[in-house]
Amino acid sequence: MDFKDKELIIFDFDGTLINSNKDLALAINKMLSHYNLLPLTLEQVTPFIGNGAKELVKRSMELSMQDKEVSKEMLEQASEIYLSAYQKAPCEETYAYPGVVETLSYLNEKGYKMVICTNKLFRFIEPILEKLSIKQFFKYWIGEDSISEKKPNAAPLLYLAKEMNTKIEKCIMVGDSKNDILTAQNAGIESIGVSYGYNYNENIADYKPTMVVDSFSILKDLF
Repeated sequence: MDFKDKELIIFDFDGTLINSNKDLALAINKMLSHYNLLPLTLEQVTPFIGNGAKELVKRSMELSMQDKEVSKEMLEQASEIYLSAYQKAPCEETYAYPGVVETLSYLNEKGYKMVICTNKLFRFIEPILEKLSIKQFFKYWIGEDSISEKKPNAAPLLYLAKEMNTKIEKCIMVGDSKNDILTAQNAGIESIGVSYGYNYNENIADYKPTMVVDSFSILKDLF
């Protein structure tokens, strides 16, 4: 099986192209320290990544507070504290996964259009792309606040296909989490699940992507 007939490759960001969990966890713990709450380990924070900033903050606070309810007001304030901390250092420990730069370069040379669809806030995407020297490979990117709906709703993929003037059946989603696979299924397109990402400590194969790969570099054999 290959996907050489595709024109637009839609990538998830965190857990697919980049490993950002250390920077995210550091910002979470800075937020928790503001409330004199116990810090969380990297292993505790990582499964919470992928549903957007507010959900990451909410689940982290609930765990640190031993499942006590987080009020709406507290969540709003905590989210701002977290985002402020992350804004100051979004790419200190973050890195591109092995094979990402070389594979993106290969796909770019082959003429594929590449975009990013992430539940990360839009303002954090470009600085990280620039710091990791991979911005030049992408034509477009959207975050959780770019349009009214986010993954797993199909709307972000339909939006990107339209913006890139590409028929939806000529698109494919590549991601590490169930949100990515469900988004692709909701949009009626094929998907590739990467097994090395976060995915809430679940097996990506359980969500039935078209194919599962264990390394980003394998994409060179599929396109």
